[in-house]
Parts: sequence; structure tokens; C-alpha cells
Amino acid sequence: MHSHIHTVDDLLAENTPLLDSNSDAIAQKLQNLINLELKPKVKDIDEKGEYPKAFLQHLGAIGGFQQSVPKQYGGAGHQGLKFPVQMIEAISQECLNTGFISWCQFACTWYLQNSDNEYLLRNVLPKVANAQILAGTGLSNPMKHFAGIEKIALVAQQAKGGYLLNGTLPWVSNIGSEHYFAIAAQMVDSDDYLMAIVTDSFPGLTLRCKSHFIALEGSNTYTCVFKDVFVPDTFVLAAPSTAYVEQIKAGFVLTQVGMGLGLVASCIELMQEANKRLDHVNCFLDDCVEDLENDLESLRLHTYILATEIHQGQNPQNNFFKEVVQARATASELALRTAQSAMLHLGAKAYLEGSTVSRKLREAYFVAIVTPALKHLRKLLSQMKDISSS
Repeated sequence: MHSHIHTVDDLLAENTPLLDSNSDAIAQKLQNLINLELKPKVKDIDEKGEYPKAFLQHLGAIGGFQQSVPKQYGGAGHQGLKFPVQMIEAISQECLNTGFISWCQFACTWYLQNSDNEYLLRNVLPKVANAQILAGTGLSNPMKHFAGIEKIALVAQQAKGGYLLNGTLPWVSNIGSEHYFAIAAQMVDSDDYLMAIVTDSFPGLTLRCKSHFIALEGSNTYTCVFKDVFVPDTFVLAAPSTAYVEQIKAGFVLTQVGMGLGLVASCIELMQEANKRLDHVNCFLDDCVEDLENDLESLRLHTYILATEIHQGQNPQNNFFKEVVQARATASELALRTAQSAMLHLGAKAYLEGSTVSRKLREAYFVAIVTPALKHLRKLLSQMKDISSS
């Protein structure tokens, strides 16, 4: 860490402009921010459900969400999504809750920058990309709906100057008062869908918080109730949205792999530490550290290569998306394997209340359950296999 950086204010006051800097400079700033702002808060985030709002805002201030945003909308204009993957990976290595909500903020940025709506591009995208507006992604239900797993939760009726939305959207994360989030709704009497940006300041939209989670309690996750919520045309991402969803889905899925990469790396560190004392007996366990390290490196390199191929406004071929889905499934499987192995490597220490490795185990289940869940991913892979063989 640079010797002159002792506080977050020092970090934010640094006059190195990140938007034109090389990747090493922003990676260093990111790591400094993690060390200063996130490390001291992890237990409170996990055990008390503290929402790391300041971290997200500071991450936006140093340019974390702006790297893939076009320059005309205040971004760096870099092609590909390698940096967002690495950012989510580095944050998740310390705290998966914060890695996940950083992904939510990035995902909303990604939706906005892929829209053709000039109002959103000029007035909303820059504020979401610098985290002046915090934002979530309400696409869990639609993603499951498009895969034939769930019914669509929201319906949209065309009205003068926009649409009226009704329904209940469960479990939308990284939202709260004056936060924005994306939704998808089926248009009444139609097979078409629309995607839009909404906020709780729209009349008729209510946020409810009734659930408590064994992990990710600090993710500001709410149920969203829509009763005749008017969404103006200026807030519509796409309608109809079929081609638009094709553009955003690879970025949506692949950047989540960063959560798995970070979690696996942190579990491997815990195992290496344990092996300083227990290697003579841990060597009899199924998953040795070296094998897991090799699997991590393989997934990491493959994910980075895929991430460099995802560009705004482009629609990669089906075989590419199949590779993205496979990488995301592999991240879930490897997270589960590595977290379980870390528990076994640490032994009785893992069972102490508040142990780091017990948190990692809970976080690993989240990597495998958050949309798209492992079963969802395997269903997609099975469907793609059937299409390619027919």
C-alpha cells in the first residue's frame, strides 16, 4: 500500500485520474479501498447485517464501475469486461456480501449502457456508474422465467407516455430509499416484454423487508410490490426487449464468476495457513490445495479470456454463451468443493462461532444458489446440448 494513503479520504484525494490510467493503477486503488474500508467491517456486515453503503460510493468515486462505460457518458470506454470480473473477484475474496452488491451496481450500469434510450444514457447512466445513485438488478425472476423455471412476476399495461406495472417482485438486492433497479415485465395480451429502470420514489412502489438470511444479510434485499406503478417512456431500457436481453445476458452471467473466483482464492489461503500445522494429516483429504489452486487458475484464465470478448451492443454467438454458462456453473461447483475442503482442513477451528471459514461455507452456497443457480445453469446447458445435437 502506498505509504501516503492512510485513510479513505487520502485515497479519494489522490489526483491520479483512473479513467485514463492503466489497469495496475486502478487495481492498486481498489486494493487500498478494500484494506481501508472493507476489511474492518466484514464481521459487522455478516453478523449484524450492516450495509456497506460508503464502500460502494467510494468504489464509484475511484472509477470502479466506469471502466466499460463509453467516454461520452463519463466512463473510461474500455472494451471488454475483464476489469469488472477482477473487481468483483478482489472484493469477494474479502467479503462475498460486498462482492455481490458490487456486482448488482455493475449489472445495472451494464443494462443502462446497452440501452438505446438517450435519456437514461445521458441522465442516469453517469450517476449509476459513479455510484452517486446506488442501484440493483431485479432480473432474478425474469431470468428464471425465460428459462422456463418460474412465471413472470410483473405485468405491464401500456399507458399514455409510459406503462403501468403490477405484481410482486421477490428479493431484489442492493436497493433502498432512492436506489434504482432494473425490472422486466410481460406486456398485457402480448408475448413481448419490456425492461425498465424503476425507483421506490415512483408512486405505488413499496419495498418490504421480512426475510433474514444466513449469509448476505448486509445486501439490502427487499420484496418489491407494484400497484399501478407508472413508468415513463424515459425510463424504459427496451420494449420489446428480446434483442436487448441477448445483448446483456453474457455480461450479466460472466461477471458473477468473479464472486466464485474470489471466494475460492480466500478458501485456498485459509487451507495453506492450516497446512503449516496440519499438512501431515490434511494430505489424506480428497481435495488437496494444489489441485484446487490448479482448478482456480484454469477457471480464472478462461473467464478473463471470455470477458475480453464481451462488448457493448454486440450479440455473441450461441456457442459463446454456452461457454459463459459453463464457466458460471464451474464457479459454483468449485466454490462448494473448496469451501467444504477448507472446513475439513481447518477441523475443529472451523466450528468456532464467528470463524472465517464458516462464513466462507455459507457464502459458497450463495454462489451456487443466486440466479442463475447451479440447477438453472445445468438446465440451460442441457437445453443447449439438445439444440446442438438436433
